[in-house]
Amino acid sequence: MTQNGVVVVGAGMAGVQTAVALREQGFEGPVTLLGAEPHQPYDRPPLSKAVLLGKAEDSAFDVDFEGLGIGLRLGTEVTGLRAAARELDTGAGPVPYGALVLATGARPLVLPGTEGVPGVHLLRTLDDAARLRPVLAAAPRVVVVGAGWIGAEFATAARAAGCAVTVVEAADRVLPGALPAEVAEPMGRWYAQAGAELITGARVAGTAQGRVLLADGRELEAGAVVVGIGARPATAWLAGTGVALGPDGSVTADAHLQTSLPGVYAVGDCASFPSARYGTRLLVHHWDNALQGPRTVAANILAGEAAAAYDPVPYFWSEQFGRFVQYAGHHAGADTLLWRGDPDQDAWSVCWLRGGALVAVLAVGRPRDLAQGRRLIETGVPLDPARAADPAVPLKSATA
Repeated sequence: MTQNGVVVVGAGMAGVQTAVALREQGFEGPVTLLGAEPHQPYDRPPLSKAVLLGKAEDSAFDVDFEGLGIGLRLGTEVTGLRAAARELDTGAGPVPYGALVLATGARPLVLPGTEGVPGVHLLRTLDDAARLRPVLAAAPRVVVVGAGWIGAEFATAARAAGCAVTVVEAADRVLPGALPAEVAEPMGRWYAQAGAELITGARVAGTAQGRVLLADGRELEAGAVVVGIGARPATAWLAGTGVALGPDGSVTADAHLQTSLPGVYAVGDCASFPSARYGTRLLVHHWDNALQGPRTVAANILAGEAAAAYDPVPYFWSEQFGRFVQYAGHHAGADTLLWRGDPDQDAWSVCWLRGGALVAVLAVGRPRDLAQGRRLIETGVPLDPARAADPAVPLKSATA
């Protein structure tokens, strides 16, 4: 490792955990953490829950950066990378590095024609949550654009704040692209049960004077509009730097989370990686990936070579409409879908199998199914489909 040590770009979960993991694993050289925002590094999941509803002021990480010898530089946006010189360009001047970790996360997609329009909000940063909190407290009629995970969580928070809520989704169902239609269908019924109106198959054409205009001519009253239509890796600044990017904009890291440039790694929401377990490249925009990946990056930096591979069982959770939803694995390519329990009830699960082995599990109010399922995915042992479909049989007891 050169005297310039390790520089980490991005002070979200992935960046902070990388810096901490380097120290925990014994790295003694300089560690510099660059954050574009002026705030102390913070966790994002509470933004759509406790912070948004005024139950917490912030969600700062409980990390003693000074005590760990981590150089924290806030309000420092990185604008370029010069690999030959091993330097980053920032508004405060060049920053040299020995090893570099890209942990820039993702940026929310903006609804075309609404950028900068008063009353239209995104929810990605602490500042976003701070702007939205008094809006919700006033309990206006809220229109949420997008019925994905973040849209459902925001609709949940808005209903808890006493707002009248309408959710508009361009696809014909909730969670398009995330779950199969038959699994998403019962989840779509949660909206009406929570007192929120759900409109699917409707494209937003624009906003005007406190109203949302739909492409079919309908108009929806909106005291506030929140857009939650997905996110893309925050990697535009890497164009032309030699860091290979995929069609989805992600840094195409290898199995060791190394990029196409020597000494440069990528982790978290900005990076995709090849999964030997699933036989495909994964881009995982979830908290657990940003927690686990940094340990692999730190191990490889300390070893000075590709010593550790990264092939996790992806995991995430979501709290929506009074339900705790958890998912582990990757169901694309599965050949069997099994229900555990009645989706009209409060607790049920879905299992996906491929070649008899569990590859993914979705658990609604059944945390044991998730915990046991995740371990079964890791081991790859075959299951007895009949026993796995019986909600009275623990998943760990359903092996063939």
